[in-house]
Amino acid sequence: MPHHYYDHHKRSLAKSLGYIGLVIIADWIVTFLITMRADLSLKVTVYSNLVGGIIYFIHERAWNHIHWGKTKIEIDLMEDK
Repeated sequence: MPHHYYDHHKRSLAKSLGYIGLVIIADWIVTFLITMRADLSLKVTVYSNLVGGIIYFIHERAWNHIHWGKTKIEIDLMEDK
C-alpha cells in the first residue's frame, strides 16, 4: 500500500533557508567578479534578494488563485489502521 509523506514546516524552513544562503553567496560572488568591489556587491546582493523575495511571495500568492494544473484527490487518513 502506498505511503503518503509530507514535509514538516521545520524541514521546509530549513530547506528554504539553506537555498537562500546558497543563492546569496552565489549572487555576491558573481557581482563581485563583475564589479571587483565588495561594498557594491553586498548592496546589490541584499537589494536583489530582498526584491526577489517580495516578488516571489506575490507570485506564489497569485498562483493560489489559479486552479490550472491542480487535481482534487481524496485521501483516506484511516486506511492504515
